[in-house]
Amino acid sequence: MAVGFTETSPLEGVKGVRLGVARAQGRYRDRPDLLIIELAEGSTAAALFTRNAFCAAPVEVARAHLKATAPRFLLVNSGNANAGTGRQGKEDAVACCCEVARLGGCGKQAVLPFSTGVMGEPLPLRRIVEAIPKALADLDAQHWSEAARAIMTTDTVPKAVSRRVRWEGQSYLVTGIAKGSGMIRPDMATMLAFLATDAPIPQTLLQQCLAGAVQESFNRITVDGDTSTNDACVLVATGRGGGAALSGSDSTAYRRFGAAVEEVCAVLAQSIVRDGEGATKFITVAVEQGRTGEECLDVAYAIAQSPLVKTAFFASDPNWGRILAAVGRVGLAHLDISRIAIWLDDCCIVTNGARAPAYQEADGGRVMAKPEITVRVQLGRGTQSATVWTCDLSHGYVSINAEYRS
Repeated sequence: MAVGFTETSPLEGVKGVRLGVARAQGRYRDRPDLLIIELAEGSTAAALFTRNAFCAAPVEVARAHLKATAPRFLLVNSGNANAGTGRQGKEDAVACCCEVARLGGCGKQAVLPFSTGVMGEPLPLRRIVEAIPKALADLDAQHWSEAARAIMTTDTVPKAVSRRVRWEGQSYLVTGIAKGSGMIRPDMATMLAFLATDAPIPQTLLQQCLAGAVQESFNRITVDGDTSTNDACVLVATGRGGGAALSGSDSTAYRRFGAAVEEVCAVLAQSIVRDGEGATKFITVAVEQGRTGEECLDVAYAIAQSPLVKTAFFASDPNWGRILAAVGRVGLAHLDISRIAIWLDDCCIVTNGARAPAYQEADGGRVMAKPEITVRVQLGRGTQSATVWTCDLSHGYVSINAEYRS
């Protein structure tokens, strides 16, 4: 079960967006596994996709379609990734788009496909095509919770959140859902996320806003260090909230809107880590006093992705030498280890590059036994900082992934 997870409620429907789910009876026979999101005409959309060279067929098709026209429908299937499926995979993804377009009264390029699940297996095209009319018949502005469940794979909880933002007397909504539990590591984070707002935002500003929000949220998480073939994050703006269109990235309105989008992304990103496969602990790794943000991230990820560090957290073992070793192996140029300090929550474990004089094993054990822990590292060489969120590595993770296709 997800660590410290509480379902965010109430979810609010976004004007100009309807969602419908159906059972395609693919890998999951006991729940809906197909989602269609309908967008009002005139909506703008921004998206980011995986940088994995073996990107899945739906990623290739979605990228091409998004360049051609603004989307009217998003089609998502769970249980099958349609990755590593070659030419047939692309043809199947396009065929799904064609069916949605035929029934929805739009061109096929106005449909963006997304898939998640097992890689290397043919898409169950017939079942998906047969379920599309059912999902369209289910379209409703309030079906965000149902949508969050329909896109789950090894997730144990649905992930969804709504936030409101105000400027110039108007109130606008940002609602988002995400799925992800394993195969989690940027770039971009390994998951699917769909966000919508009724704010009037031009596409260029929307893309800029999404890129910034993702960089500080989904690109700051890791469960196992594996980047998948299917990652996608989409932000849609329907403009149905009224008011004048937002203009200028230096405006107060843009900053407020960007902060709301980043908050939604951060909540969803942290929910993915809290629901990491087999996770029993949620860990924040904060690196401070670096020369650059990039080197701080390198150090944070070295700690967050170390199997030795992660298993120590699972065992509640204050084996702080593993953290020290992770910092040291990053290879920072001219690193003065005598200036490094490390904390576990409020417990200082390292000062001047060695065990803190006042440190007691019992203090470290007290912190490590908590379900939520912060590792704070001071490099003592600059003013930059970075934060990464991760989880421990348990027997459960091995079992889930060893038995995933069983």
